[in-house]
Amino acid sequence: MEAIILAGGKGERLGDVSGGLPKPLVPVGGRPLAAYQVAQLAAAGVRRVVVSCAAGTGARFRDALGAIGPAIDPIEEPEPLGRGGGLRLASEALGEGGPCFAVNGDELVDLDFRALAARHGERGGAATIVVTPLRSPFGIVELDGDTIAAFREAPVLGEWVSCGVYVIGAEARGRLPERGDHETTTFPALAAEGSLRAFRHKGVWLTVNTPKDLRAAERFVAEHPGWPSASDA
Repeated sequence: MEAIILAGGKGERLGDVSGGLPKPLVPVGGRPLAAYQVAQLAAAGVRRVVVSCAAGTGARFRDALGAIGPAIDPIEEPEPLGRGGGLRLASEALGEGGPCFAVNGDELVDLDFRALAARHGERGGAATIVVTPLRSPFGIVELDGDTIAAFREAPVLGEWVSCGVYVIGAEARGRLPERGDHETTTFPALAAEGSLRAFRHKGVWLTVNTPKDLRAAERFVAEHPGWPSASDA
C-alpha cells in the first residue's frame, strides 16, 4: 500500500512556536511532527508517501522527511482545495488503484497500521475510518435533582470521533470532492450506502493545533523514547 499525508495546514493557531513552518513540520521531540507518521507507515510496509501540501512547500517536506525510508513525493495544491480536494489531488498521483492509507499530518496516533489494513481487507467497504472514544474537554457535574452528587474530570463519553486516519479504496478515491472536506461530502454519502467501516482505537490520539497541544505531544514523545519502532506498526 501507498499512503497520503494531508499536510496543507499553516499552523496559525500555534503562533510563533511554529517558526513559520507548515504545521506537520513543526518539531516535536526534535523531529518534524509528520516524521513520526512516516516512520509508522514505513514500519507497516509503506514504501511511498504522497504529501498533499500548500504551494511552495513541497521541497521542505522532501528535505525534512526524505531520509526516513519511504519515497516522499510532495504534491502542491495550486490553491487551497480543502482537505477533501487535497486528498483527491494526492490520490491521483498514486501508482496503484487499490486501497491506500491517508493521515492528517498534524496528529500523533499510536496506531497499529498493519491491523488497520488487515481489518479493511477482511470487512471490505469503500473506506475504513479510525475512530476513538470522545473525551470531554470539561469536567462533568452529576446532578441529583438540584443537588450536585459528584464530579468527573474529563470523562470518556459514549460517542466516537474520527482520528483523521483512513484506509481509502478505489471507489472512495474516485468520489472524493475536487474542493471541500471529504468528511462532510464523500464519507456521509458512503455511510448512507452502508459502505463505510470503522476501526476502533482506544490508544493515544493527539492533534496538534495549539501550543498546549504541542506541549502534550512533546510529553508523549519524551515518555516513549524510540517510538515508533518496527514493533509499533
